[in-house]
Amino acid sequence: MPRKLTATKDGTLKTLINTSYEMKVVGWLMQDGWQVFTPVLDNGHSTDILISDGPNYHRIQIKTVDAASEDQWVDNKWKGSHVNVVIYFARNSNWGYVAHAFSTNRERLNAKGHIKFTDNKNDFLKAFHKLD
Repeated sequence: MPRKLTATKDGTLKTLINTSYEMKVVGWLMQDGWQVFTPVLDNGHSTDILISDGPNYHRIQIKTVDAASEDQWVDNKWKGSHVNVVIYFARNSNWGYVAHAFSTNRERLNAKGHIKFTDNKNDFLKAFHKLD
């Protein structure tokens, strides 16, 4: 069996973990029939994933948080961009939230209109489809 014998730097490990959540969402949305695009470079546009149903496009930002509770504050990291949807994953648990990109500087993770899901495809897609 292959074994990883070299240490991974902390910054690299963080990037790998965050990217793994993005790839999870890519797979789930593709299985739901969306066209999914990933930017070559995300710097300055805050778009992790671009999705389309044909005529419509939506920009998605994916964030991970170490969630102490569901009512913790989350900061707006996409202000001034054209992000439509933000997906949060709790790294230290098995749940997340789907929300429209808010324009305030910060909101509670469980704010009104934010939709909770457990970390699986079916529950995520149910929450994603509830966004109006």
